[in-house]
Amino acid sequence: MKKLSDLIDETYGLSKLPEDTVYAMAYVPFQQEKSEVYSADQGYSQGTMYPALNKPFYVGMCGDKDD
Repeated sequence: MKKLSDLIDETYGLSKLPEDTVYAMAYVPFQQEKSEVYSADQGYSQGTMYPALNKPFYVGMCGDKDD
């Protein structure tokens, strides 16, 4: 079975990220297949269905809230 990123590349000519990235530009890669997902209720309360994208903002803190 082919990876989703390979199918996207073959079908649309798109890679996960641009070949020639430049400084100060934001790049958002495609969501990877078989990613863990929250339940609908938890996803709604977290603001995302994907735990890997759940990046809470803590005022006055950098990194994890345990730092």
